[in-house]
Amino acid sequence: MLKIRLQRIGRKNDPSFRAVLTDSKNSTKSGKFLEILGTYNPRGEDGKKRVLNADRIKYWMSKGAKCSDTMHNFLVHDKAIEGKKINVLPKKKPTKKRKELKAAK
Repeated sequence: MLKIRLQRIGRKNDPSFRAVLTDSKNSTKSGKFLEILGTYNPRGEDGKKRVLNADRIKYWMSKGAKCSDTMHNFLVHDKAIEGKKINVLPKKKPTKKRKELKAAK
């Protein structure tokens, strides 16, 4: 199955990402991809944080490619596709109080 996801490029402590089309079985760090669909620079000194080729992304989605959750949120924010954003943050676990921890010991 084809996936549209982010692939990290850039040096240590200086992240930047490519939006790539790849097979879902390829690792994100393998470097194998079929097409570059855009870039994302979270530091964004040049003012262009996110550059996505929406036409090519829509084309590949029509062919059956699925987006990762983060890419889906980027496309919804840029109004390239319609829908709601997906929560990508991990769910928080309830915190245990000190008394409960001491009682458990």
